[in-house]
Amino acid sequence: MESWQLRFDTLEALRLSSKGQLSYCSHWQEDEAALEGCVAPVELSPYCGWVLDSLSGQLAEEITPSETSTPKQSTPLPKRASAEKIPPGSHRSSSPPSSAEPSETKENDNLSLLETKQEVVPAAVLSSKVAKVEGCIRLYEEMHRLKAKERLRQRLEEQEQMVRAAYAQASEQLKRFDELRELKRHQEFQELQEVMEKSSKEAQGQQEKLKEEHRHRAKILNLKLREAEQQRQRQEELERLRKEEGQERLRRLYSIQEELLQLNQQIDPNYRHKDLPRIDLSAYSNRGNQICGLVSGLIRSTSERGFPTQADVASTERALQEMRGLISSMQQEITAALEEKKRKDEEEKKQKQKELEKKEQMKSQTPAPAQQAGEKQQKEGLQVKTEESIMQWYQQLQDAAEQCVAAFSEIANCKSNTEVKKIKTNLQKAATIPVSQISSISGSKLREVFDKINNLLSGKPVQTEGQAVSVTQHPQGLEFVCYKLAEKFVKHGEGEVSFHHDSAFPIAVVLSGIWELHPRVGDIFLAHLHKKCPYAVPFYPARKEGTSMEEYQRMLGYEVHDSKVEEQDHFLKRMSGMIRLYAAIIQLRWPYGNRQGAHPHGLSYGWRWLAQMLNLEPLADVTAMLLLDFLEVCGNALMKQYGIQFWKTMFFIQKAYIPRIEAVTSSGQMGCLSRLKNFVQKCLRAEEIPLPKGILTPSFWRT
Repeated sequence: MESWQLRFDTLEALRLSSKGQLSYCSHWQEDEAALEGCVAPVELSPYCGWVLDSLSGQLAEEITPSETSTPKQSTPLPKRASAEKIPPGSHRSSSPPSSAEPSETKENDNLSLLETKQEVVPAAVLSSKVAKVEGCIRLYEEMHRLKAKERLRQRLEEQEQMVRAAYAQASEQLKRFDELRELKRHQEFQELQEVMEKSSKEAQGQQEKLKEEHRHRAKILNLKLREAEQQRQRQEELERLRKEEGQERLRRLYSIQEELLQLNQQIDPNYRHKDLPRIDLSAYSNRGNQICGLVSGLIRSTSERGFPTQADVASTERALQEMRGLISSMQQEITAALEEKKRKDEEEKKQKQKELEKKEQMKSQTPAPAQQAGEKQQKEGLQVKTEESIMQWYQQLQDAAEQCVAAFSEIANCKSNTEVKKIKTNLQKAATIPVSQISSISGSKLREVFDKINNLLSGKPVQTEGQAVSVTQHPQGLEFVCYKLAEKFVKHGEGEVSFHHDSAFPIAVVLSGIWELHPRVGDIFLAHLHKKCPYAVPFYPARKEGTSMEEYQRMLGYEVHDSKVEEQDHFLKRMSGMIRLYAAIIQLRWPYGNRQGAHPHGLSYGWRWLAQMLNLEPLADVTAMLLLDFLEVCGNALMKQYGIQFWKTMFFIQKAYIPRIEAVTSSGQMGCLSRLKNFVQKCLRAEEIPLPKGILTPSFWRT
């Protein structure tokens, strides 16, 4: 017990020492550095020497009783010695008790460990108090190390609990925030829904109001529609009656015109009665032509207005009566002349009989004097018929076109032959597509189009929509291409040129070049042009007996579809386009062709056309429009070619021919006539015909 008392005294002394009174921070961190002092090797203090000296006396007294003790008490000493021999690292390597157990259990274990260690100390080593003190110090430090580790574990647990509490608090706050945000969103959605419902109700109310207004207006409109329908029916009935009356009057006008033309055909300006070689009927012919012209102009003007009036019918009937009176007067004059000639013949017969009696001895008979045709008298008035030579030329061109059509009859009637039908389609595209590409963009583009058409007519293959096409693919291919090409040029004239006057010149120069190399195309072009526009001859077709009115309108150049004649403005525009194209052709030549040869259809044909046009009885609207277009396009070239003769013609137009046009033109048809009059006056005043707009200049061919 004394040894135990000494031990505890030692421990108490150590506790009261400076090292035992050291204070430890309660907020240390869990780190290996914090336990570095506990883990480091144990070292004795330098002051332990005097403590051991003071206790040496007492230790010697205790050794004697210990030797006399029982073996049970001495046996632990070797164990203690062995324990003392264990290095400090072995104590550190021994695993301490689990920190998870309660603190009281740990203290009991430490005390038992201390008692065990005290029991194993060998008696040989305990010769001095040094080993005891060192063991007590190590035990005390081990107990403090275990307490520190336990406190560290508790501190970590407290920190983990604080973190978990903070995390739980943060989670709860986040949940509250989400709930608050969801509540606000729900409230906003609820407010928006209420606003939408309110606006929907307002819209429904407005819609109901609009529906009510619509129903009210619909009733009013229905009433107005019924009234308008009734009014329309009344107007249709009146219009039907008016049309029936107008058609009846128009048929009456046509019948009067037909009778006038038939009567006028009985009056030939070159006609001489076979028994009356010296009688002249030109005055009757001139007056008959004037009457026919007046009636024709009246019918055209009434066609523009719609239907003729009763006054128009009365005027044509008066003209018919005048024509009948003219025929009657001519017949009376012929009858009187015949009676006079009969009387003279009887006197001559008596004189001859007397001479025969004097020469009855003569065997030979005096031959009767031959009838001699008188010289052609100069006509004082204008004529309706074109000169015979021009009409023969016109008929030759039409015959050539008909022969061309007959020459490609196999291609034209190829409905059953798929191969020929394909060739026909490709050839038609190859002929017509380049014509549609003619424009005044650049000279190089125009030359490409010309080369493509020329190569096709020359039998060379050309590319059309990715296919090689040639006229040699079929024996009748060349005739078919010539016909379709000429037809396309005429259609381009009445379509493109009628709307864009400048386009006449690029089309004309290409056609002129093709005409020089392939005259067949030029002849068929003229045939198509004369058929579409007889005024390009110039030629006023007469209605023959048995010809229907629709066919006669087509002969005059009008388009008739489903018994409906085209409007006068459209008709005049088409005629203007074709005359402009014709006037451009006769003055232009292909710049890359043979300049040494003559133009295939040059200015001489234009001069002949102008002279023949001025010899014909003018027609309302048509004559003024044709002369104006022709002079605007070709007047400058004719002026340079014919000089003073051209100016005499212009003076004649102003002084003599324009008044004749005015005589057959109604007040509503003065537009073309006024433009013609202004053009002629301006040119005569300036003594110059301006160049036509859109003429191709030399610089154009360098583009």
